[in-house]
Amino acid sequence: MSRYLVLLPAPEAEWADLPPEEHEKGHRSHVQFHEELAAGGHTMVTGGPLEGSDRATSMRPGVDGTALVTDGPFSETAEQVVGFYLLESDDEVGLRAACERFAARGEHIEFRRMAE
Repeated sequence: MSRYLVLLPAPEAEWADLPPEEHEKGHRSHVQFHEELAAGGHTMVTGGPLEGSDRATSMRPGVDGTALVTDGPFSETAEQVVGFYLLESDDEVGLRAACERFAARGEHIEFRRMAE
């Protein structure tokens, strides 16, 4: 069985400004995605939302074998990773189809197979 990481990038500021109806629509889309995964025999190992990127800590190699630690996300971008799913499946075609349906409902995702 292979593992797949589905990253959920989104512009945090825009999401925060959306009306409650749009948040509920997003929630329903995720619930439908979970149901489609289960119906297709795909396993959700874990997943969930992340705290805002303003709470992130980035760590890079520093000088003399130390780490350079800074507040904030790794890079300045318009979109941040706001959540993820770690999935297992032995049917990549079916899993990709479920992810495509999820994206078609308005979700922006990045689908990646984990290296073995």
